[in-house]
Amino acid sequence: MHMLSHNPAAAYRRVELDARIEAAGTADLTRICLEEAVAALGQALLALERAPDTVPREALVRAQTITLWLARSVAPEHPLHGSLVTFYGGLANQIAGNFVRARAEEIVRVRGDLNDLLTAAG
Repeated sequence: MHMLSHNPAAAYRRVELDARIEAAGTADLTRICLEEAVAALGQALLALERAPDTVPREALVRAQTITLWLARSVAPEHPLHGSLVTFYGGLANQIAGNFVRARAEEIVRVRGDLNDLLTAAG
């Protein structure tokens, strides 16, 4: 509970996210994960604008963790299983490539790819 008192906005977002996940079906869970990854990369870009020489590690790790989870959770019987696993895994690797030196142009590209998938998912 100690963390909640330091950042009420973050606590509220976490509770809201937990509620969405709890009520979500499989397709909704994928959409939520895509939304969260896009948001995390957006936070990374904002952090880079404020401090260009500082790697926004927390936001990048969050985005990478989500894309890895997406890669591992594609149903084996899904007709695009191989392509989706490769896609998500590739994005996770690109994100990880920014852990030492963050490159805004690459983060923008990865975020755009995830956003395109989110838009296509309807």
